[in-house]
Amino acid sequence: MADRAATVHRKTKETEITLTLDLDGSGKTELETGVPFLEHMLDLFAKHGLFDLRVMAKGDVHIDDHHTVEDIAICLGTALRRALGDKAGIRRYGHAVIPMDESLGQVAVDLSGRSHLEFRAEFPALRVGTFATELVHEFFWKLAMEGRMNLHVLLHYGRNTHHMIESLFKALGRALDEATRVDPRVQGIPSSKGVL
Repeated sequence: MADRAATVHRKTKETEITLTLDLDGSGKTELETGVPFLEHMLDLFAKHGLFDLRVMAKGDVHIDDHHTVEDIAICLGTALRRALGDKAGIRRYGHAVIPMDESLGQVAVDLSGRSHLEFRAEFPALRVGTFATELVHEFFWKLAMEGRMNLHVLLHYGRNTHHMIESLFKALGRALDEATRVDPRVQGIPSSKGVL
């Protein structure tokens, strides 16, 4: 099997990010972003998706976390797309329903080459620590756009905002692990169009 990894470097006036994603990893992470809560979520995403993920980011977090979170999602989506190549042999679809104590989150994904996000999640708290919870939507939106995937994110219920967000990032990891997995039964590109 060809190496399914990619490194993306992005530099703007607001952020500078280097991100490496290996789809066939073991859940190892190295994360320095200046956004501790996002690092926690990315660690969970990689551990439960069995991806190796390295993110080195410097951003204008003295203003707020928005640009750093947004640009990391852009880089992650781009790395995912590049690591998949032509997508020959992959399962394409994945889904996961993940409980986290009182919370239940669900993610479904289609690596279709078409970008779409359905995000049905509301959080009781505006912040977890210093992290603005509205940035969760921003992250999933930019990931779906740059990863060129259909991404459906549903939070069924919960009370603790930390647990609710955690269930979604764990579900994202598990759903993408399933969708990116190579299946020997899949011959070529998994589409009647012949391209994804």
